[in-house]
Amino acid sequence: MLRSRWSVTGLTAVAPVTWGTTYLVTTQWLPPDRPLLSGVLRALPAGLLALAITRHLPHGVWWWRAAVLGTLNIGAFFVLLFVAAYRLPGGVAATLAAAQPLVVAALALPLLDERPTRWRLGCGLLGMLGIALMVLRGRIGFDPVGLAAGLGGTTVMAAGTVLAKRWGRPAGVGPAAFAGWQLTAGGLLIAPAALLVEGPLPSLDGAALAGYAWLSLVGTGLAYTLWFAGLGRLPVAALSFLPLLSPAVAALLGWLALGQTLTGTQFAGFGLAMIAVWTAQYPRKS
Repeated sequence: MLRSRWSVTGLTAVAPVTWGTTYLVTTQWLPPDRPLLSGVLRALPAGLLALAITRHLPHGVWWWRAAVLGTLNIGAFFVLLFVAAYRLPGGVAATLAAAQPLVVAALALPLLDERPTRWRLGCGLLGMLGIALMVLRGRIGFDPVGLAAGLGGTTVMAAGTVLAKRWGRPAGVGPAAFAGWQLTAGGLLIAPAALLVEGPLPSLDGAALAGYAWLSLVGTGLAYTLWFAGLGRLPVAALSFLPLLSPAVAALLGWLALGQTLTGTQFAGFGLAMIAVWTAQYPRKS
């Protein structure tokens, strides 16, 4: 039983690990200053492909539930994430995102009747400290719009995660179809804003096409399928710690692929974040 749970946890962790490649792919391959376009091209092709493969559309109450979850987990989250990324230093944005386990714990009490334990609250604070040590560097900016967007993005994804756990998946619907519903809804939500704010699709070179293909097919389609599969089988409090892997992977890729330096303090922060993720998977009653 324990081995099975760790297998599910390992597969689910692939999702935030692939999300951690987003910074590298975006900065090295994608056209600059097109965050909304990137959101659309990440979500919509993956969602439509999932619908085409599974041939399973929502029914009944799941039309509006899929729209709500797609707005929280994809549409609103992507927009707020990009606003925070553009208006805040990357370290500040990543540290705000690392608060997700604490936000999930707060929402799980009224929505799932799950009372947070001191053990997992302590793990949440430890994880935030670890990510802060990894990614905060130099002078810190406190743009109020950026801070609001960062906290908003963390909150809407936490709400989407808890609601998806509360509602579950309809009988006979697999995680790929479930992800496809939300990705399509979220992509359709962002598309008009992308067209109005950023204009029509620019010409894309081979590197940009490869980058969007990676982000859409692997970093979004596969990742969200694994994420929602894990959400159906893992406690939401434990699962909420796995996104701490994303900024850790991003920092390590910057070190390995871009030649960015990592200090001893940053390596210590990485260790603390990994300890938080690992220990939060073990349930405690207090």
